[in-house]
Amino acid sequence: MEPVTHNTIQVKKMNVELVKNTLKAQGIGTKASIASLTKLSVATCGTILNELVASGEVIELEPEESSGGRPAKPYKYNADFGSVVCLLVKTEGGIHSIHCRIVDLVGDVIREESKVLSHIDVDVLDELIEKLVSENRNVQAIGIGIPGVVHRGVIGVCDVPDLAGKPLGAYFEDKYELSVTIENDMNMTVYGFYLLQNFEEEKTFAIVTFPKNHFPGAGFIVDGRILSGNTKFGGEVSFLPFGVSREEQLQQLDTDEGFVRLAVHTLTSIIAIINPVTIAITGELPHESQLNNLYEGCLKDIPQKHMPELFIQRDTQQEYMKGLVTATLESLTYRLQLIEKR
Repeated sequence: MEPVTHNTIQVKKMNVELVKNTLKAQGIGTKASIASLTKLSVATCGTILNELVASGEVIELEPEESSGGRPAKPYKYNADFGSVVCLLVKTEGGIHSIHCRIVDLVGDVIREESKVLSHIDVDVLDELIEKLVSENRNVQAIGIGIPGVVHRGVIGVCDVPDLAGKPLGAYFEDKYELSVTIENDMNMTVYGFYLLQNFEEEKTFAIVTFPKNHFPGAGFIVDGRILSGNTKFGGEVSFLPFGVSREEQLQQLDTDEGFVRLAVHTLTSIIAIINPVTIAITGELPHESQLNNLYEGCLKDIPQKHMPELFIQRDTQQEYMKGLVTATLESLTYRLQLIEKR
């Protein structure tokens, strides 16, 4: 097998990302400290830092006073160099809303607001994005969380009917000439949950939501990576073979007995397939009083030693936004993936 090689441009882009990410993590660093952490040469780090200072993305600070010798120049990443616009599109209990958050390039919140709307369609999103891009300095990326299936920027099955079938990704990228990340709400929520757990090693984690008057959905992290499937259909657990029609499924979920039965079926399927360490149960339907019944129901089919931790958390907006902001910021970084075909 021939060794994989990178061209000079790719190597340079990866080195720049190494330096920027290290400086973001350190807060303040010198050429020597950054070189030590990145394993790049001091000369390479110096060249990259000079270019970033010239563009304004990095700030060169005044050196500290030294009792002897030439003091090293400290550098700081300029979080205000740009901003990112993130929108959570939600529909719960018949109420449509969009929660907006503007963050700087290290994820710190600049401003946020929520809007309750009579309906949501492409024009509503477009008008809001245009307003936010014009009001905020140097917007570099847009992130949109959608309650439905998203495949290559095209919306599929969706709880907001006017967005179904719409190629939002291509439309907004062409209009605003920015990086646009459009993701399923459950994928972003499970990503946010996972990030906030601060696991020391890669784990498998799941979230399943049971909203009122809508079909349940799920999100999966498998060995530290979002699992969304070939056509991004992964997590559409309402299509599991429950033995009832989809209309009957909604009716049964609205009763305590029916909810527990269908939720146990769903949880058991997830446990048997991906064997997660934890499952977060969310949405308007589950209640703490049902947690023991859900756990015991799963034990009828799942051996105790394979049971994950189960917990109920109804409000997941913090986790949802954390996942979307992180994914949108990640869209700005240069990443080279090498795939070895066997």
